[in-house]
Amino acid sequence: MLHQQNPDQRIMTSGHRSLVWYLICRTAVITLVLGGAAFFYLYGNLAYSVTPLFFLVGMSYAQAIAVALLLPRITSVWLLNQAQIVWDLLLVSALILVTGVVESLFSFFYLLVIISASFLLSRRLTVLAAASSSILFGGLLLLQFYGLLGPLGVTSNVADAVYFNSLFVHIVAFFLTALLSGTLADRWRRSEALYQRKSIDYAELERMNRTVLAHISSGVMLINPQGRIRSFNSAATEITGLTLHQVYDATAAEFFPELSHFFVLERRPVYRAEGSYKHPSGAHLSLGFTTAAARGSNGEDLGTLVTFQDLTQLKQVEEQLKRADRLAAIGRLSAGLAHEIRNPLASISGSAQLLCENNQLHDEDQRLLGIMVKEADRLNRLLSDFLTFARPQKPVTIDLDLSILLEELRQMLMRDQRFSKIDIQIVVTRPCVFRLDRGQIWQVLWDLSINAAEAMTGKGTLVLAASDDNHQNLIVEDSGPGIAKADRERIFEPFFTTKAKGTGLGLSTVFAIVEAHGGSIETGPSDLGGERFVMSFPQQLRGEHEQP
Repeated sequence: MLHQQNPDQRIMTSGHRSLVWYLICRTAVITLVLGGAAFFYLYGNLAYSVTPLFFLVGMSYAQAIAVALLLPRITSVWLLNQAQIVWDLLLVSALILVTGVVESLFSFFYLLVIISASFLLSRRLTVLAAASSSILFGGLLLLQFYGLLGPLGVTSNVADAVYFNSLFVHIVAFFLTALLSGTLADRWRRSEALYQRKSIDYAELERMNRTVLAHISSGVMLINPQGRIRSFNSAATEITGLTLHQVYDATAAEFFPELSHFFVLERRPVYRAEGSYKHPSGAHLSLGFTTAAARGSNGEDLGTLVTFQDLTQLKQVEEQLKRADRLAAIGRLSAGLAHEIRNPLASISGSAQLLCENNQLHDEDQRLLGIMVKEADRLNRLLSDFLTFARPQKPVTIDLDLSILLEELRQMLMRDQRFSKIDIQIVVTRPCVFRLDRGQIWQVLWDLSINAAEAMTGKGTLVLAASDDNHQNLIVEDSGPGIAKADRERIFEPFFTTKAKGTGLGLSTVFAIVEAHGGSIETGPSDLGGERFVMSFPQQLRGEHEQP
């Protein structure tokens, strides 16, 4: 998890870091300059200056060690910085005092302290450090000029003008250094603050991007220019059933063989496309996807960014709507056509029956007229079934106990010779009360049972089941040969049949009745080996009755 510091913590950390670097550089300069000076003074017959120099070097080391030890426990770094600058000003003054004041070679140390103050303190305090340096150095010059440092062994034989010239030059240098270094330090601090702010923004943006990728519902994966998968979000895992560990650095063609040419070969933006994907469970999914060229912060080619969604359920709903629209159009057209056929058919049938009553007709003519009447009746029944499909009556729903209804159906089927060798099983979760039209649902179950018996050629297992959970489901499945995959999409179309003498209206009527109840019907392979019909009905409040 990304840890983000607050502004106070960042300032504190920056102040600690600056002071640590200052102590390190300060110790290095003291060691190099004062240590070297003490060495040359020692071998240059100036032994009177060596002891104080070594003493000041030792004090510098001791003070640096003390500050380093106290630094982790100190929260007010700003006050410690001020104390450090004051200490260094006094240390430099002591160094100049023991090395001859006006003749000292170490007056430039004041400039180093002022430059250090510009990076540790504000511009105002940097100017104050320059003023303090001027006062300290000027005070030492005046004391030496009037001979007040003689008891300390500090004397000089230089001209009076040298004192005033040295004081003027050093004061000008101190303040110019303070102004220039203060300006540079302010710019450095602003640049550092801007860099930190941008770093924080980038870190926050990266965290936000990771959060978005982890929670969006669309799958996202990155495929590098070599065609290998380099990123895979959680939604992609949920859709494809593949984890990042499985797909990382694998070729896109290995897991997406039917889509990889869009991702790797063409390398052109795809704004909307669809393709097939085989899930590890064996299911075939329909994926909708878009692709775009992925570029890095410097414009480098990172590969192809693919965003995809699972359109399988949407495609199923789309097919159901198309089928419903198609059946509705056929129903409206056929209803009018059926009425137009039924009227002349009634006239033909009536005329044939009147002719049959004529005793003067030959036997052959009587037989032909009988065939005409019989076929007219059969055609009339077909038209009646078709009208039932085309214009199903509005269901009159009541509360039905499916355990009772299915048991009554089983008793009825067992009396039918076609079910004499069929094992009829009832599976009902209790209580199981559906709100349905009893007559219409009975017809649905009867038609599906008859179809199952004919498919099994009178021998096998028939299961009638009902369950009441989130949806109310009625299930009819058998152990027959099932329905061919090519025919499954057309079985609910009127006049489509695979039977030699079928009308093709049975399953169409079943579909219309289920749809009139606000339900849906799905088919698929059964665990018994045959076909499985699942009718789902929305749950309704008990006691509500629809009127026709």
